[in-house]
Amino acid sequence: MTREDIIKPENLVYKRTPVLTDATMHYCPGCGHGVVHRIIAEVIEEMGIQDNVIGISPVGCSVLAYNYFDVDFVEAAHGRAPACASAIKRLRPETFVFSYQGDGDLASIGCGEVVHACNRGENITMIFINNGIYGMTGGQMAPTTLEGMETVTCPYGRDPKLMGHTMRLTEMLAQLPGTYYVTRQAVYTPAAARKCKKAIRQAFENQKLNKGVSFVEVTSNCNSGWKMTPVQANKWMEENTLKYFPLGDMKVDGKFDPKFIERVATFDQPNETIFSLRKK
Repeated sequence: MTREDIIKPENLVYKRTPVLTDATMHYCPGCGHGVVHRIIAEVIEEMGIQDNVIGISPVGCSVLAYNYFDVDFVEAAHGRAPACASAIKRLRPETFVFSYQGDGDLASIGCGEVVHACNRGENITMIFINNGIYGMTGGQMAPTTLEGMETVTCPYGRDPKLMGHTMRLTEMLAQLPGTYYVTRQAVYTPAAARKCKKAIRQAFENQKLNKGVSFVEVTSNCNSGWKMTPVQANKWMEENTLKYFPLGDMKVDGKFDPKFIERVATFDQPNETIFSLRKK
């Protein structure tokens, strides 16, 4: 077989989606942002909605997301992506609207925005990248930083007595009546990336139903902020992060997933709140 035979169009295994621009991404090698960008772009292409999508980019590592997608984008103030997405969807209900935020942007300064958008049941898709740290600004502690984890603002490790407990924000949002689909996924292996793509596709498809928020958390690494190689960071995430933030669906079609209820019942919480679910 000649080289010309091999490169025929019918033998093509993979090609770059046209929904991504030719701009070189600024993300650190090994970061999950680039993989999630590609997944979102492929979903948009496969659904045939490129001309009918509006994205909201945050402040943080993915602040330049609008450079990488060939779709309409709006840059939001720090933490305000859900508010922007809510307004755009109400003004242009025929469009597919998604917000894209990290844990510092969404779970810290934007916590109020995301809680109220989910409680209102805005018909939007939210993508939440949780790497347990502030990446862009130098590796500070985030609401999702694990207890005992060292950052530049807690160099001796996160002490819950001083700094509070690690926030399981996605579990909290799943309990709000305005959320229709809530899931936690990852992209650190090919199998995980395939599951994540399926979840993001579902989150976009749900906008056709006008049933409320579809919220997809993607648990990722931050090898630069964690001071590890990409391989080490993925291994550390699997051994530590995913034990506290287990992967899987929490709410599907507006109903709690049975496995989610089982997981919640095993959480070691100092104060029994959620956790009213465990009593049912």
